[in-house]
Amino acid sequence: MSSFASSPVAAVLGPTNTGKTHLAVERMCAHSSGMIGFPLRLLAREVYDRVVAIKGENQVALITGEEKIVPPHARWFLCTAESMPLDRDVAFVALDEAQLGADPERGHVFTDRLLRARGREETLILGSEALRPMIRALLPKTEIVNRPRFSTLSFAGAKKLSRLPKRSAIVAFSAEEVYAVAETLRRLRGGAAVVMGALSPRTRNAQVAMFQAGEVDYLVATDAIGMGLNMDVAHVAFASLQKFDGRRTRRLTVAEMAQIAGRAGRHQRDGTFGSLHLDGPGAFAPEEIEAIENHQFAPLDFLYWRDGDPDMASLDALIASLEEKPDSPVLRPAPQAIDLAVLRRLADEDWVRARTRSPQAVKRLWAACGLPDFRKTGADHHARFVGRVYQHLSEGNGHVPHTWFAEEIARLDRTGGDVDTIADRIASIRSWSYIAHRADWLENPTHWAERTRAIEEKLSDALHAALTQRFVDRRTSVLLREIGAGLDQLPVAIAEDGTVTVDDEHIGRLDGFAFTPDASASHADARRLIAAADRRLAGERTARARALTASEDAAFALTTEAGKPPAIQWNGREIARFEPTRELLRPRLALERAAAALDQSSRDIIFARLHRWLEQRTEKLLDPLERLTAAAADPATSPALRALLAPLVEAGGFIDRRAVESVLVHLTREDRGQARKLGLTIGALDIFAPALLKPEPLRWRTVLLAVRTRAPMPALPPAGAVVLPGGPSQPGFRRIGRQQVRIDMVERIARAAHEAREGKRPFVPDPSLATSIGLEPATLTRLMLSLGFRALPAEAGALPAWRWQGRRRRKEERTPVNPNSPFAALAGLGR
Repeated sequence: MSSFASSPVAAVLGPTNTGKTHLAVERMCAHSSGMIGFPLRLLAREVYDRVVAIKGENQVALITGEEKIVPPHARWFLCTAESMPLDRDVAFVALDEAQLGADPERGHVFTDRLLRARGREETLILGSEALRPMIRALLPKTEIVNRPRFSTLSFAGAKKLSRLPKRSAIVAFSAEEVYAVAETLRRLRGGAAVVMGALSPRTRNAQVAMFQAGEVDYLVATDAIGMGLNMDVAHVAFASLQKFDGRRTRRLTVAEMAQIAGRAGRHQRDGTFGSLHLDGPGAFAPEEIEAIENHQFAPLDFLYWRDGDPDMASLDALIASLEEKPDSPVLRPAPQAIDLAVLRRLADEDWVRARTRSPQAVKRLWAACGLPDFRKTGADHHARFVGRVYQHLSEGNGHVPHTWFAEEIARLDRTGGDVDTIADRIASIRSWSYIAHRADWLENPTHWAERTRAIEEKLSDALHAALTQRFVDRRTSVLLREIGAGLDQLPVAIAEDGTVTVDDEHIGRLDGFAFTPDASASHADARRLIAAADRRLAGERTARARALTASEDAAFALTTEAGKPPAIQWNGREIARFEPTRELLRPRLALERAAAALDQSSRDIIFARLHRWLEQRTEKLLDPLERLTAAAADPATSPALRALLAPLVEAGGFIDRRAVESVLVHLTREDRGQARKLGLTIGALDIFAPALLKPEPLRWRTVLLAVRTRAPMPALPPAGAVVLPGGPSQPGFRRIGRQQVRIDMVERIARAAHEAREGKRPFVPDPSLATSIGLEPATLTRLMLSLGFRALPAEAGALPAWRWQGRRRRKEERTPVNPNSPFAALAGLGR
């Protein structure tokens, strides 16, 4: 065996198409045993097939999270980086795409392998030239070998979809965009193959085979093709230069652009790259073009790290070990990955703590947390799934029950549905395949591994068929017959009434900022055309944002339909809803979905206009509540009055007197005078601001209270009503017997009764006021009792006489105060 480098550990650095992976495969096959870690399951599978052809099926192993083929006497292992069995003694080890150590999500895995994965005789680290400083800092004795690109990569400018050369790959960064481009190519050029990281190897290989065989001349892919998937691509066109990285939408780095663009050209055949956009954010900057063509990128100055061999002595020791900070200045602590997020959530469960009292149990829990979130459901949902798996692994015989396992995979063993439905089932079956490939998680893992593999293959074939049916050899639609441009130049027209047409074909309406497809265009073909056309509506939406900003106040309205969240409308269409904040009068605005998807500048001007309108309406209609709020926060206001105002403000300007009875006794004459100046009525039964009982202020006050409690809008009383029948409690009304009486009218009746009495001598109140507003005799009787009067026996037919005896003291009933309110502390004064 010849020696490639003079050092047992060597780094082979260079751009794409330098033969780094090919070199690693050659070096591994020259050794008696070996292992290579790859960034993608698809790439591991591709190289596995190549090595099997050289060494034979019985000598080669494939290990990924959800696929494990390990013959008894296997000597050469092809793995994903996460699945590399580091405890195996092999002569050769290689790590591909090691610069991924700088990736926030998976970087700690590649850094760990870079530092710890070693071959007995030879170790190769493959990566970008940008990795050189990290190799020098972390592995100073490593020999670095630079490899030049075999062919030239040059910029070919922006091209329309209809002008793309054959053997082109179009790269997009979302499934929706991939589908839209593939749909357009199908109608323009007869078809396209589709490659995404979420596809199973079987589906991906079938799609690539179509492209390689010339059945289609175009390939539409995500950035998964940037990680060494080898295809005969002459030109790479970027549909976008922005991607969502799991946290935010951002522009690709130059290194990421180069990694993808480098797929163009094979071996010594030159390649080109470009975009589908002539200008704007979809266009390459001159400095980006120069850097990509000359393979000059900013060197990495750090890698992410996490302890690859954590302490399993206890659950807390494991978490502490995983959160330990690195010693080297060029290493940074890895952001919390999904496995650690799940572990931390499960560690808060008492039953998990009870079952992880030994290192073996901790190790088993950590293994369960390593179950990838193939379905991308998020840490909380995934933690519940992992928790159920661990529950089974930590009880009984320590196996996942075969009945549960069988039921779940049987539910996925269906090939019906569209592309997205089948792809979702494949993501789900990968979780069960992962479980089946753990040696001690099932009673009969070999059987279930074969079963899950068969289901994945069946679903993969169905997905390939669905993709082919959808994007290949289907009749050209009249909607795109005349398209000679990229997606942003689709022939889309928008009428004054919002009707949207593509090449004179009606496809829906643009209401406000939301696009609603026409019912006749709701089938599979039309959905993709609508998704593509929707991109063209960006300019119209921006114009509408400016129109909203220039709108008069009359264009805005507050909607308060009972049972639904309150919202703001613009020209009759909902534009925003409310979210609570610590201040009742200052709710936060949340734009409706379509408006929230606008660019930042458009969102900013919409928010500014809506807030201005909201402030004006609040100032006009809720001025009494504004003044009460200001007085409650004013240090110049006496403590006793502030203690009254604090819960009153929290209640929205109305409060039952009994809730603050202990505060009222501390009010001085001056305090009561100031309360009157603030527009406050301290009544016999209620304390309230009468101005807030008017229909429009009452409606706005009710909105704010509903927003604070995240409750739907309650029914509002009819405008001008003073007495209502029983039923749900209405804001501003007091329930008395079978009726509800507006609180200011309750106070008028109370004052009339007190003015008619002479001390504690019996008297007969004038019933005219109660009769005029529609109070029933029983209601009036209950009210008089509530006010502290006692009825005296009356002769038949005569009006009852009453005697004042004072209100009985009852146990205090306090109105709950929001603990986050700035008035919460004041509400406790005087108690």
